[in-house]
Amino acid sequence: MNTSGGFQKYIRVPSRWIVRLPENLTLKESMIYGTAGFTAALSVNKIVNSTLKPDQGKVLVTGATGGVGSTAIRILNHLGYHVVAATGKLEAKDLLKSIGASEVIDRQAIDNTSGKPLLKSKWMAVVDTVGGNTLATALKTAEYDGHVTTCGNVAGHKFDASVYPFILRGITLHGIDSVECPQALRQEIWNKLSTNWKTNTLRETIEEISLEKVSEKIEAMLNGKLKGRVIIKMD
Repeated sequence: MNTSGGFQKYIRVPSRWIVRLPENLTLKESMIYGTAGFTAALSVNKIVNSTLKPDQGKVLVTGATGGVGSTAIRILNHLGYHVVAATGKLEAKDLLKSIGASEVIDRQAIDNTSGKPLLKSKWMAVVDTVGGNTLATALKTAEYDGHVTTCGNVAGHKFDASVYPFILRGITLHGIDSVECPQALRQEIWNKLSTNWKTNTLRETIEEISLEKVSEKIEAMLNGKLKGRVIIKMD
């Protein structure tokens, strides 16, 4: 939004940006979710609102140790889905399983460079947080009538794909935007996060830091070394 005040205790913003805090959610919990958690919930919402049910197959989550990926894993597991977490940090395998991943795979396994327009079907749904060739591979490996969401570009803002996943397998690709999301949907998602989507692992893998350590954590994130969620204690 290009608005100053992101690391302040108070910020002045247009009233249309404001969402009332649900009764069952504390201020701290809302910050643990943050924009990443909200984006994850928007992604999961697309899958839940499709015809896909938890017993129909596996859901792939890419960028699994990141804020969006880790929250998506928590919610999907809470809702009964079989989650396959893809990550470049295999040392975080136990952590990912502790928050709900049924399987953990190396991200290289979903970075196919063969150039084939279609590959063996593996996932009924995908929450992709990285973009690039990972997204292209996700489309090629989604099952018939599969649903793929995309919300990130750390692996690249372009991807090479064909029409075949769409016209031969009926794949649906959902773009996820948390910025201009309609107010009614925004309130609906926050209400879900405070009630039947609220997990008992919400506070796990959360690190609380002072304002002085923000630069250090941003540097770790840019270098791909950050795991889980970080929140800032302002007092």
